Amino acid sequence: MLGRFFFAFFLLVGAEASTASAQQAQSPAFDTKATQAFMVEASTGTILLAKNADQPMSPASLAKLMTLDVVFDALKRGEISPDTDYPVSEYAWRTGGAPSRASTMFAALKSRVRVGDLVQGIAVQQANDACIVIAEGMSINEKEFARRMTARAREIGMRRAVFTNSTGLPEPDDPTGGSKVSARELVTLAQDLQQNHTDFYPYFAQADFTWNKIFQRNRNPLLPLNIGVDGLGIGFAEGEGYSIVTSIQRDGKRLFLALGGLKTDKERTEETRRVLEWGLGNFKSQRIFADGEVIGNASVYGGAQSTVGLLAKVPVDVYIPADNPDRLSARIVYRWPLVAPVEAGYEAGTLRVFAGPRLLRELPLYTKEPVAQGTLGRRAFDALKELTETLLFSWLWDAPTPG
Repeated sequence: MLGRFFFAFFLLVGAEASTASAQQAQSPAFDTKATQAFMVEASTGTILLAKNADQPMSPASLAKLMTLDVVFDALKRGEISPDTDYPVSEYAWRTGGAPSRASTMFAALKSRVRVGDLVQGIAVQQANDACIVIAEGMSINEKEFARRMTARAREIGMRRAVFTNSTGLPEPDDPTGGSKVSARELVTLAQDLQQNHTDFYPYFAQADFTWNKIFQRNRNPLLPLNIGVDGLGIGFAEGEGYSIVTSIQRDGKRLFLALGGLKTDKERTEETRRVLEWGLGNFKSQRIFADGEVIGNASVYGGAQSTVGLLAKVPVDVYIPADNPDRLSARIVYRWPLVAPVEAGYEAGTLRVFAGPRLLRELPLYTKEPVAQGTLGRRAFDALKELTETLLFSWLWDAPTPG
């Protein structure tokens, strides 16, 4: 059989479209002082803001969120418990403890600390010593734990992120260039922490904690503003500026935001608040495809029928600007054609929803019904049809451009 092609077709989503009716606006004119930015609305997955969203940057202390994700996953699976305790090595004490003069929970050299306390130290104080103690306790050494962080990043959908230590502290002698992550990936991480680790996520909003008779306040500058922010962390990298990953819930809406490349800690606080308020105040939710509604049809090769309906497993909503309406467009992408037999519920393609050139949302599509293998005559006809169309596509692809 000849090679497959990725096939795409567009749907117009508007008053004249047969598949759905909705109104969409281009995003209100908005920019951010951040060098990198990415923001999504939680319930629909709609992208509200994207600026250099896939550009790698140093996570700095935001790497500690990945450390916590590994720990939360281990706690969830029963690999460790909150009462598991680990020793404080000299390396952890010197690099991340009191002698470092950096963010620390002041764990004493050669003492043992419970995982439950270490988690609070990281979530509330972004403590470097707590990260290293956990890394050394859960793995052979911190480097091995960092490889586990990168592997976990892949599991939750962070496609390119790389972590070289548990803290995000700079490593000038590292030939790989150190940890790297994008704003889009940081939002993916924040979503995993909030949605899949609900028992532990409240630690990020904990205003303070006292451990070993030492009182420490949460380092997140947005929490005292009482605007609905309930996490997550901040960072700073020399030469790259100030960064933040945060989530806000207010009036039934939740947003996730990552910003990087801001000039000062004050600018970081002010700009984060401004972007969040814009996201909360300028959009509304709109349903464009109902639950169980067939969104489009995919061609089937050698089947008892020539096409099969594609649908999402959930209602398709987007978060749209409240003013200045315009139409959405949607694109269905799948590997053409599907080969019979095809099972019902098979993940066959992807729906991408756009406002102009801007991608708003992307989600999988599934076959509505099974398609059995067709008769010998039907398969022969489809083979001839595929050969003809493949040769046509190849000719169009290779044809010289006029002029």
